[in-house]
Amino acid sequence: MSALLELGEGNLFSQLLDRLKFYAHFEISNETGDSLNELDVMTIHYNKITDLQQAVFIKFPEMRQFSLSNVNSIDTRAALIKHFKCLSFDNLKQLGSHLNLIHDDEDESLTEQLLIEILVFHYERRISQIKRLNAMALYPTEEMIWNENVVPSAYHSSSGQVLALPKLNLQFLTLHDYLLRNFELFRLESTYQIRQDIEDAVFRLKPWKSEDGSTLFTGWARMAQPILRFAVVEVAKPYLGESKPSRVRADVTINLNVRTEVKSEWESLRRHDACFLVTVKPPNTSPTRYDLKGDFESQVGLTYVRGCEVEGMLDASGRVIEDGPEPRPHIAGDTRTFRVVLDANQYKIDLDEISKGNEDVYENLNILLRRKPKENNFKAVLETIRDLMNINCVVPDWLHDIVLGYGDPSSAHYSKIPNELPVLDFNDTFLDMDHIKESLPGYNVVVKENTKNPLALERPFRLTFHDVKDKANGESDDTSEKLLHVEPYTLEKRGPYPRNAPNMNKIRFTATQVEAIRSGMQPGLTLVVGPPGTGKTDVATQIISNIYHNFPEQRTLIVTHSNQALNQLFEKIIALDVDERHLLRLGHGEEDLDTEKDFSRYGRVNFVLAKRIELLNEVERLKQSLGVTGDVSYTCETSGFFFVYHVLPRWEEFNIKVRCDAEKTIPVETVGEAFPFHTFFDDAPQPLFNSNSLEEDMETANGCFRYIKKLFEQLEEFRAFELLRTGIDRSRYLLVKEAKIIAMTCTHAALKRRELVDLIFQYDNILMEESAQILEIETFIPLLLQNPEQGRIRLKRWIMIGDHHQLPPVIKNMAFQKYGNMEQSLFARFVRLGVPTVELDAQGRARPSISDLYKWRYKSLGDLPHVKIENEYRVANPGFTFEYQIVNVESYNGIGESEPSPYFFQNLAEAEYVVGTFMYMRLLGYPAEKITILTTYNGQKALIRDVITSRCGNNPLIGFPNKISTVDKFQGQQNDYILLSLVRSKTVGHLRDVRRLVVAMSR
Repeated sequence: MSALLELGEGNLFSQLLDRLKFYAHFEISNETGDSLNELDVMTIHYNKITDLQQAVFIKFPEMRQFSLSNVNSIDTRAALIKHFKCLSFDNLKQLGSHLNLIHDDEDESLTEQLLIEILVFHYERRISQIKRLNAMALYPTEEMIWNENVVPSAYHSSSGQVLALPKLNLQFLTLHDYLLRNFELFRLESTYQIRQDIEDAVFRLKPWKSEDGSTLFTGWARMAQPILRFAVVEVAKPYLGESKPSRVRADVTINLNVRTEVKSEWESLRRHDACFLVTVKPPNTSPTRYDLKGDFESQVGLTYVRGCEVEGMLDASGRVIEDGPEPRPHIAGDTRTFRVVLDANQYKIDLDEISKGNEDVYENLNILLRRKPKENNFKAVLETIRDLMNINCVVPDWLHDIVLGYGDPSSAHYSKIPNELPVLDFNDTFLDMDHIKESLPGYNVVVKENTKNPLALERPFRLTFHDVKDKANGESDDTSEKLLHVEPYTLEKRGPYPRNAPNMNKIRFTATQVEAIRSGMQPGLTLVVGPPGTGKTDVATQIISNIYHNFPEQRTLIVTHSNQALNQLFEKIIALDVDERHLLRLGHGEEDLDTEKDFSRYGRVNFVLAKRIELLNEVERLKQSLGVTGDVSYTCETSGFFFVYHVLPRWEEFNIKVRCDAEKTIPVETVGEAFPFHTFFDDAPQPLFNSNSLEEDMETANGCFRYIKKLFEQLEEFRAFELLRTGIDRSRYLLVKEAKIIAMTCTHAALKRRELVDLIFQYDNILMEESAQILEIETFIPLLLQNPEQGRIRLKRWIMIGDHHQLPPVIKNMAFQKYGNMEQSLFARFVRLGVPTVELDAQGRARPSISDLYKWRYKSLGDLPHVKIENEYRVANPGFTFEYQIVNVESYNGIGESEPSPYFFQNLAEAEYVVGTFMYMRLLGYPAEKITILTTYNGQKALIRDVITSRCGNNPLIGFPNKISTVDKFQGQQNDYILLSLVRSKTVGHLRDVRRLVVAMSR
C-alpha cells in the first residue's frame, strides 16, 4: 500500500518488508515453539478460515455465499478481496474488531483499503516455504547476480548500513530456519563469486558488435569460449503432480583452438560440473578498453545468464563419453560439443516469459563459461540443503537444542549425559605408570594386579573411574577423593612373526591432551581448542585408534576442511595399530598421500582382491603342511570348509593333549611335540617354543592359532567380493560394510550426501579436524549422511577439533561475511554459546621466543620440554643475529605498495628483499625444502614467484623454496624457516584481522 514500494529507492524497504512478512508467518507453533510441518500449517489455515466463515455467517447475512463455500475457493487473495468488498466500511470495522484484528474501531487512520488489506494478510493462503524453495532455480540469473540490493559489492561494517539479509547468530527458531538461512547466504555468496568469474572472463573476451549486428570477440579467456551452436535437444514430460519438465538437455558446441593444456582442461569437464551460458549484446562497434571499476552490464551489453550442468562431452558419433578407467576416444579437430542439463525450474520460467511475448533466452546465447573445480560445488551443496529441508531432519536428541542454541550448553558433555562410561581401555595412550599419574592429577591411582603377569606395570592400561560409577549409582559426592583403578594387561600374541607386533604410540601426551582423548572416547560432544603446534592431529589420531579398539563394531567418519589436513591425519592413522583393510579415503585428494598404498575406493577394492589371493596362497601352504588333499584354496568358501573340517579338529585334538587338571600334569615339551602346525610356521623365527614354561609355550601356541584363525576370518569377510562382480558394487560394499574408518572432506560430504544416503551408509562417530575453518552448513551436513533408524540417529560421538583464534571460513563478500556473519563456523558458535572445551596448553613447534609472538592470544599456552632442551631449538641460526626479525623495507624508486588491478596488491621492494634473503640462506647452506615464503596477498605471491623464477630458476645451487603461498592457504601447515612479506605500506591491510596475524606468526 505504501507508495515507497513503487519507487526504485524503495527496493531495500520492500525486501525488508518481505523478510518481516516471512517471519511473521514462519512455520512454528506460537505456543510451544515446535516446528510445524506442511500438514500442521494447512490444518491451522483451514481452522482460521472456518472460524472466519462462522463469524461471517452469524454477523453478516450479505456474505452468506462466502460462509457456505469450500475453503479452497475463497482463501486466495483475489477471492478474499472480492468478498470483503461486499461489506460496508462500518461492517469491515465491526468484523475486524470482532476478530481482534483492530483494537480501536474509532481510529481515524483506518481506511477501507487498509481494513481489507489487514483481513487479506491474516487469512490468505500462502505457498509453503518448501514448495517455494522447490520451485526455485538454483543457478543465479542476471537479475540476481548484478542486483546490488541482493548481492552488494561494497559493504563497510562501520557504516551502519542495513541490508535485507538473513543472519547466522547464536540461536535459530527451528532446524528449518537454520537450514534456510544457511541456504540463502550460501546461494548469495556463490552468486557473488560467479559474478566475479563472469566479469573477469567476459572482459578478457573483449566482445564488440560487427556491422551485421552479430557479436565478435577479439580477446581470449582461459575459462570462457564463444558458442558456435546451441540447441535444446530434449524436454522431458513433467512428473506426476508437477508443471516443470522432468529434464531439459541441450548441446553446446565450442571451438577449442587454444593451448594444449587449456584444451585438456575443457575436455576434462566431468559429469555434474556447473557451467554458465551467457548472452552479451555489446553496444560498442569496435574493440574498446573497458573500465574495470565501471558498470559491467552496460559496458559489455550483458543480457542473459543461465546455469547448466555438464553431462559429458560427445564423441564423433554423438554419444556422451562416459567417465571411467578406459582412455577417452580421440576426436579430430578443435570443435567440441558438450551435452548439458539445464535447470528445469528456470526453463519453465523462461517459457512462461516467451508466452507473454518476451524474447527467447536460448536463441542468442554466445558464451560458455566454466569455473575452477574447487570453487564450483555450489549447486551440489544447495541441492543437499534443499534435500535436507524436504525430509524430516533428525538430529540426535542430545545435540538438537545445542545446534539451535538453546538449553544448557554443557548438556552434551560426557560428564552430563546418562551413559558415561566408567571403564575405558586407553590401549597404548599412556607410556608408563608415571605418565598416568602426571596426566590425571586429580585422582588417587590404585594399580590392579595384572592377572597374567603380576610384576608387569607396562601398557596397555585399562582405567576404571570410580567417581563415574558412583554417579551412575546415585552415590556421587564431590568432597570424596576420586579413585582411579589402573589395570595393566598383556596383549594376546597375534602370531609368531615380528610383523604381528602392534604399532605403539610413542608420544607422551600432556594432561590436557589426555583429557581431550578421554572426552573423545566418551559418548557426547567434544570440542578441542588446539592452538598452533599443540598436537591436534596426534590427539585426533589417538582418539580414532582408541575408539577403533574399544568399539570394534562401530564406524567412524573423519571430516576435514582440506585434502592436505585429511592426508596428514590419515598418514598418522596408518602408522598406528589399525588394520588397513578397515581404512577408506573418499574424494580426489588421496593421490597426495605420502604412501605407496592407495586408500581410495577402487584402491581398497584392489587391495582386498590382492589380499584375497595372498591369503588363499597361505591356505594352500597350510593345506600342504597338514598333508590334506584337494583344492581347498580355490575360493573363500572352500577355504572356510577347510578350516572347519581340517584345521579346527587338529587344534581341538591339540588342546585335549595339553589340557592340565588337578590329577594330571604334563611336561613342558608336550606343547611343542603336540603342536600340529610346525611345518606351516617354518618361516617364523625359530625355535617356536622355548620350553621355559608351560604358560609361555601355550601362549605361543595360542598366538599361532590366532594368526591362522584371523587368516580365515579375513577370507570370510572377503567372500562378498567373490560374489560381487563389478568394481562399483565392490566399492559400495566396501564403503557400507567393510570399512570402519572412512575419511572425506566436508565438500565431498556435501557433494555425495544423496548417494551415501541411498547406499544406506551408516556411522556411529564423527571426528572433524579444522572445524573452525569449515562453513557452518558444511559442518552440519556430515551429521545427516545417514537415514534415521526407527526415527533415531545412531550417532554417539561428535568430536570437533579446531582453533577459533585462527582464520575462519573464507567468505569473499564483506556484506555476507560481516553483516550476515557467514564467517562464523559452527565450532566458533559453540564456543560463544559456552559449550565446554578442552584447550590444549603446550606447543612443541616453535622456539619459546617465537611462540611468545602469538601466546598472548590464548589463556595459558606454554611450551613442551623439548623446545627448551633440544639443540635445534637452542643453537643460533647461522648467518642471523636474531631468532626472528622485523625488517622495514623502504620504498623502491618512491613506490611502496602498488595495485596494478583492483585488490591485487604488490610491493616490488619487499619481493626483492624476501627473495634476496632466500638466496642468502641458500648460499649459507639452508635446505630449500625447509624454507617457505609467505605473504598476505595473492598479488604479492605472484610477484614473488616471478622474481624467484627470474633470480633462481636457472641456478640449480639455489633452486626454489618449499612453498610460496599466502598466509591463508598455509594455515594448518608449518616449516622450519618462514620469510613473511606483509606488502602494505599505506595501511595495515589484511593484518587488521588478528586471527591472520596469529596464523602468520605461528607457521
